[in-house]
Order: sequence, then structure tokens, then C-alpha cells
Amino acid sequence: MRYSDVMKKIVIAATAILFSSTAFAEHTGVPTKGERVFRKCRSCHEVGEGAKYKVGPALNNLMGQQVGVLSGDKASKALRRAGELGMVWDLKTLEVFLRKPKALIPKTKMSFAGLKKHEDRANIIAYFSNLGAGEEAVKRDPRLSDEILALKGDVEYGEYLASGCTTCHQLDGSDQGLPSIIGWPTSIFATAMHAYKNKDRENPVMQQQAGALDNDEIAALAAFFSGVTK
Repeated sequence: MRYSDVMKKIVIAATAILFSSTAFAEHTGVPTKGERVFRKCRSCHEVGEGAKYKVGPALNNLMGQQVGVLSGDKASKALRRAGELGMVWDLKTLEVFLRKPKALIPKTKMSFAGLKKHEDRANIIAYFSNLGAGEEAVKRDPRLSDEILALKGDVEYGEYLASGCTTCHQLDGSDQGLPSIIGWPTSIFATAMHAYKNKDRENPVMQQQAGALDNDEIAALAAFFSGVTK
């Protein structure tokens, strides 16, 4: 059997496992707890500003990436082929891979045995979901209801509330060491604010600011900033 045929069978089998399993059904992991779990990975991987390839690739912006891309030319043949056949790093793929890497990609060079506890896997996946910079790093929190994310904010009220944000964030889109928050889709903005409100994202100032807002006020801010352009 050709190697490509083997890889296709692996992808198909992994998909079957994912959709038949309840293990990934509720990914309510907490990023701060996932950061602690990630300590087991630091001997091989780096994250954050200035992160570089170590034994393995830096894992910023992992979620949604085609398998093998972050490793570049150093990616194993097994990882490259899995990516070429359509495998990406998402909630379902990571649930299987982190449980036992070689169960998903048998010929991976990664020697890590895996995380046995579902809680550890859910937490580190939540942590990976928050790695990156700005809008693209914010992922849907399954604990937020559709009703909360669909709230129609009052733009004028949002503009009034925005004075608490614009002391640090610039309306012209410049970052000056802080991410730009203008033009974000309302659901993305609301997700980020609720993450700070729930203390899933670490920043004491933002936690305090978001913690003082109710759902309607967050929706108002989201509506205002979504309409601001450079």
C-alpha cells in the first residue's frame, strides 16, 4: 500500500474517532490552567513574543493552521503529508493528538506520550486558542450563549463608554504597544471582553475594566468599535 493511501486511511480513521467520541464534546477549558499544563511542553516548544523553533516549532497561532506548516522545512514527512491531505490543528484534531500523538500520526517524530486527563487536554487547547496577537487570536468560548453574542449594542452608548478604552487603545488603529481593537466583528470583540471578565485572559487592568461591564455594555462597546475604521 502506498504511503499516501496509508495517510488517507489515518485521516479518515481519526475523523471517525473524533465524531464518534464524546471526549471533545465540551471543551470548556480554562486558558490560565492550560498555561500551567504547557509547562510539560516547554522543553521542546516556545510560545509568546520572540518564540523560536526549539526541538519543535513555536506554537503561536496554532489553531486553524494546516498540520506541518509551523515546522516549515523541519516538518517530518508524516506531518507534511497529513497537512497536504487536509488535516488542520483544531479542537477535534488536538483532542486526539494530545491524548496520544502517535495514535493520530504514527510516524510523527514527536516523542511526547500524551496527556491522559481530558481536563488537561481541554485546558491546554483553550490556552492554544488564545495564543497569538489581536483579533485572530480570539476564539469562540463555548460557555457564551448565542443570545449574549447576538446582542445588538447601542452604538451611541458604546461611544460614550469607549472613553474608558481610548485612554490606552487608539481610535486611529495604531497599536503603540497595544493591539488595535477597531473594526473587529462584534462577536469577536464580545468574546474577548467576556474572556477578561471571566478572568480566562490574564491582564489585571482589562479584567477590572471588563468586570465592571454588563452584557449590554459589552455589546454597546462591540457595536461602536466594529464601526470605527482607520
